[in-house]
Order: sequence, then structure tokens, then C-alpha cells
Amino acid sequence: MDGKHKDRGRPPAGRLATAWRGLAPLGVASLVALAIGGGVDLVHDQQRASKKERSAKPAAEQDRAPRYVVGIRKNGTALVVRDVRTGRDVGLPVAAPQSQRFQRVAAAGENEYIVSSFAAGKVGFQRLRLRDDGRPSELSSVPGATVPGASTAWSDMAVTADGDKIAYVTYKPGGIGRLDVFSIGTAQHKVWTASVPARVSSLSWAGSTLSFVWAPVKKVNGRTVRTVRALETTASDGDLKVSRPVLVLPPGSVSAVLGPDGRTVVSSAPQGGNIAVQTYTIGSSRPQVLWKQPANGRPTRLDADHTGNHLLVLANDGKLYIDGAQPVQAEDFLDAAW
Repeated sequence: MDGKHKDRGRPPAGRLATAWRGLAPLGVASLVALAIGGGVDLVHDQQRASKKERSAKPAAEQDRAPRYVVGIRKNGTALVVRDVRTGRDVGLPVAAPQSQRFQRVAAAGENEYIVSSFAAGKVGFQRLRLRDDGRPSELSSVPGATVPGASTAWSDMAVTADGDKIAYVTYKPGGIGRLDVFSIGTAQHKVWTASVPARVSSLSWAGSTLSFVWAPVKKVNGRTVRTVRALETTASDGDLKVSRPVLVLPPGSVSAVLGPDGRTVVSSAPQGGNIAVQTYTIGSSRPQVLWKQPANGRPTRLDADHTGNHLLVLANDGKLYIDGAQPVQAEDFLDAAW
């Protein structure tokens, strides 16, 4: 947060996965090479397990980009499913629970999403399932999954690929962020709290490692310096400063996600009259551009699907941008995921 289509020839997602795999680590010459540290091996163990599970599917199916985007209406009253090929809505909107407003949405597996809702000083969660044709089939509460505190415009959420772990950011007065991470299956719940006012956004998972963009309220030389940081969630909870720096984002870039391999960071940024999606190998400040699209706005959110191989950019011109496809109108969306 500062988050998320076509079958023409080889899907662009295949190019994205190839680009990530083809980037070799460039050593430990800079501060960012300290990022993730010993947690990388653990990430790779979990990623290998995930790859074994996905390998049972045909390669074409694994590389297929999602066709449907789930968006939250700006007033939080409903969820909307939109076909990215046609730009049309699919099925009827799904209303928010009584007296609640939807806040954030994230992919939680194939055709499944976790949606947060806020009311009376508490954040709750629902699971949305879609049919194969994109029509909503069920919205059910996630039992026992609640977070106390205020869900604000700065709040963000990320869900692991298996849909089990949810990370959510709320804020105390003064802009002090609180990061809750809990497991639906085990009911384990951990909390990390920031020690200074800052925005904690653009959450993403790679194994047990949670990355986020840290943007302190205090500016440096008149500008906000945004840093991608990584938190090993198997460690003890407490102060959020135990997270490690991964990359200082260039000016204009406000969101980033950790690559599926745990060794790369992907960000979106304005570049001339385009929105550019580019990847960095941890330990290097030189990006590789994955794709560009002409745009009239600036990227505000970058979202990956549950495989981590397909990227969606939400911009302030009211459009969603996807590699190789026409932009999708989304001026009515508060948040979106695919």
C-alpha cells in the first residue's frame, strides 16, 4: 500500500518470472546487501516447497495471468469483480457486512481473496471465493481473525500464497504503526510496533519473510525517503526496527514487492510519460525494466497475484495497468487485487 491478463502468445507473466530467475545476486558491496540475511535460506526452503506444489500443474496454467480483478468501491460498501480483458463487471457487487466498510483486499490463492472490513475500532476479515467464470460465489467470515485499532487510509494488508497468514497495519494516534501477523490455521498472533511516526505500506510475502515500504513522517532535505525493509516473521515480535533494510527506493517510487525468489525487489515508478515496472537484485541499485505503459498518472499501489509472477499497478489517474493489456478503468476503486 502506499497494492493485485491476456493469452496472446507467451504470457507476459512468463517473461516476468524469467526476468526474476535470470537476475543473479551481485554480492554484498553495499548496505542493502545486508538485507534479509540469514532469512534468505528459510525463504528459499519455503519457496522450493511452493514450487513443488505448483509443478503439478501444467506450465501454461502456472504462467497464466489472472483474468479478474477484485476491487473495493471507494465508499467501502461493496466488492466488484472486473474482467481485465473487457473492462466489464462480472456478476453482482458483494455488499459489505452490516455496519462495516471494506478496507483492503489481497489474493489468497487461485480464485480466492481475503478482504478486511472495519467498524467500532476493530478490523475483521472475510474470504471471497469466485467461480471459474469470475462470478462471486461466497463471502464468509474468517473465524477468530480480528485486529484491534484504527484502519486508516494508510493501512495495508498482505496474505500468503496459501491464504493462511495475514499481515495488517493499523495506526495509533500520531501516526505510530502497528503490524499484526496471524495464522488462520494455528491462531498464532504476533505484533510489531513502530517507535516513530511513519507509513508502513506495500506489504508482500516471500515465504515467512514480510517486506514493506517504510516512509518516515520526518523528511530528509525536504523529501520523504522510502526504504524497502524485510521482517522475518518467525522471529520474536516486538519493535518493528528489527526489520532489515533492503533497498532505498528512487524518488517517485512509492510501492514495491519482494520477488517470489526472495532475492529481488520489484517497484513501480513514473518514467517520462510512462509507468515503469522495474526489478532490483538485492545488493544492487541498478534496476532492470520489466515493462512500461503510457500513463497520465503516477503509480500509487503495486500488487502481485498469489503466484507472485503477475503484477498490477493502480495509478492516480483512475486506471489499472497490466503488461501487454489495455489499461482497465478503476476510478471507482479504493483498493484492488488479482
